[in-house]
Amino acid sequence: MNVVASAFRRKIGLAILAILLIGAGQAPRIQVLQSTGGLPAHIAGTFREPIGFQQTDAGQYFVFDRRAHAVYTIAGDAARKIVDIGAEPGRVLDPTAFDLDPSDGSFVVSDAPLRRPRIQLFTAEGARLAGFTLQDREKPRLLLESMVLNGIGSIQYAGGRLFINQPETGGLISELELYGTPVRTFGQLRPTGHEFDSNVHLALNSGLPLADPTGGYYFVCWAGVPVFRKYDAAGTLQFERNIQGPEIDQYLKTMPARWPARRTEDGDVLPLVPPAVRTAAVDREGRLWIVLTSSVTYVYDRGGDKIRSEYEDLLSKR
Repeated sequence: MNVVASAFRRKIGLAILAILLIGAGQAPRIQVLQSTGGLPAHIAGTFREPIGFQQTDAGQYFVFDRRAHAVYTIAGDAARKIVDIGAEPGRVLDPTAFDLDPSDGSFVVSDAPLRRPRIQLFTAEGARLAGFTLQDREKPRLLLESMVLNGIGSIQYAGGRLFINQPETGGLISELELYGTPVRTFGQLRPTGHEFDSNVHLALNSGLPLADPTGGYYFVCWAGVPVFRKYDAAGTLQFERNIQGPEIDQYLKTMPARWPARRTEDGDVLPLVPPAVRTAAVDREGRLWIVLTSSVTYVYDRGGDKIRSEYEDLLSKR
């Protein structure tokens, strides 16, 4: 009996050891990404607050500098400003969002001269093609660190159409023609429990509309209980997923039942809601990349399942 028991314990020990060895060889839950390249320091130092950095299919880079109220293109070993500061057509003032058509380098910029949201379309050389002003005055809704996200907080330029988030119209995603003509609005507003306070309810329905190159659209909510939705090309909801993970737990724990408000420059008292999501994008294979304010990136496949968690090690670059 002792021999049998000893042999059994030895097999159990070997099995546990095998499990431990397999576990030791597994990839960590969060992959730490290392940079493989970047702009030279003398070019990077040109920008004051670059919040948009995109590349065309031909390899040309564009930089959207929010604080400089400008758009740059990278040509060789220098940055060239192609859209400058100004309230007049063809310039930008108090810009909020940027997006690029990688096929030809044309791009759109949303700004807010005199606090009136405006969208302009430019060629790859910075020449203005079209532009229009929205009727509603901009209102600050989200506060990310020291930056207030107001007006048109995100814009998507795809297939010759513009996609923006205007929850005050009753839908999550508004599709517009290049000259501002409304095409449709789709995506039912999500329940927030703050329907009695329209300002909070709209803030919690603010987010990023994203066109999926493989078909359909995503919508990623910025704040509140973090979720994203997938819609087909007709605007029909396909699925909704909660954005979950240890990196989001602290945000959920500290999310208030009542959002604090502050008085704006115009005298309005509005809630400023800190977001859980910093930005998001869809790659060419239809995978959704969501960057949290904690600087961790979650990657979801086309079915809405999380497949990767990543962290970019900025300290290693210094």
